[in-house]
Amino acid sequence: MRYLCLYRPQVPEIDRPPTEEDMAKMGKLIGEMAKAGVLLATEGCQVSAKGCRVTLEPGSSKFTVTDGPFPETKELIAGFALIQVKTKAEAVEWTKRFLTVAGTGQSEIRLLHDTRAM
Repeated sequence: MRYLCLYRPQVPEIDRPPTEEDMAKMGKLIGEMAKAGVLLATEGCQVSAKGCRVTLEPGSSKFTVTDGPFPETKELIAGFALIQVKTKAEAVEWTKRFLTVAGTGQSEIRLLHDTRAM
């Protein structure tokens, strides 16, 4: 089963790359996940000020584009991991390890449809 894990930090955004120490810690975890064969893809996102949101209004063909930054911390996505594991419990365990390295925040774990079988 493939899961998308979205990371939402619970701290304000900082427009700077991760420190070398942070990169080393995350690199070690990413290496462990790759070695275990569960990691399909992962990336961190730059600050929301460098992005935007595109919204399609309900029942309409009108699009709205809203440039960042997005002030509500609970709305921010700071990174993601796409993993392939046997159970949701296994996805939860890898996510706990990720949060231990990433720090304070929340990760939403979403099971993906298996469109490869179609």
